[in-house]
Amino acid sequence: MTNVDVILKDAVNIDGAVAALLVDYQSGMALGQAGDATVLNLDVAAAGNTDVVRAKMRTMESLGLNDKIEDILITLGSAYHLINLPEDHPGLFIYLVLDKSRANLAMARHKLASLAKQLEI
Repeated sequence: MTNVDVILKDAVNIDGAVAALLVDYQSGMALGQAGDATVLNLDVAAAGNTDVVRAKMRTMESLGLNDKIEDILITLGSAYHLINLPEDHPGLFIYLVLDKSRANLAMARHKLASLAKQLEI
């Protein structure tokens, strides 16, 4: 049994969170989503951020880096886009959109990492 819906609902309860998705970066498909889908097209966000994750993975491989990505942060004028790659679930990432004016980035990263560890697939 999965707890994807619970994890994503908890993620959108993080202060400032607008939307959260669990994405398979092999296919670019969202496996689950929560939050306000009117703020951005979540399917487009899943596919676009899949490209970001794949590009970083290719770059790390090209550089010969034997390491793992914990998270990727994209800072916009009004929002933070946080991509967390759960260590126990290769091929997946959790994508969290935060309203910059209401979010505490350090706390959001901490809470999202904690939620990622609780993910059961």
